[in-house]
Amino acid sequence: MKEYVLSTGAELDLDEIWEYIAHDNIEAADRWIAKLFDAFVALTRTPGMERKRDDLIAARVVICRRRRSPACAVPCPA
Repeated sequence: MKEYVLSTGAELDLDEIWEYIAHDNIEAADRWIAKLFDAFVALTRTPGMERKRDDLIAARVVICRRRRSPACAVPCPA
């Protein structure tokens, strides 16, 4: 299975999302972040399931990282 790594900016964004939700409900914040990581895994297992977004900056690498796991990168098709 392919793996993924988060960029520093994406990691900070996820931390901010968690903190925002956790302010009201820590368990909900944990569930939401878990759903995002499940989506990252699904994207590595099913290339092409994502929607093309010409309005966003194209990235060459999907970058993601679980908090307690080593990081690594997955090249994306150009």
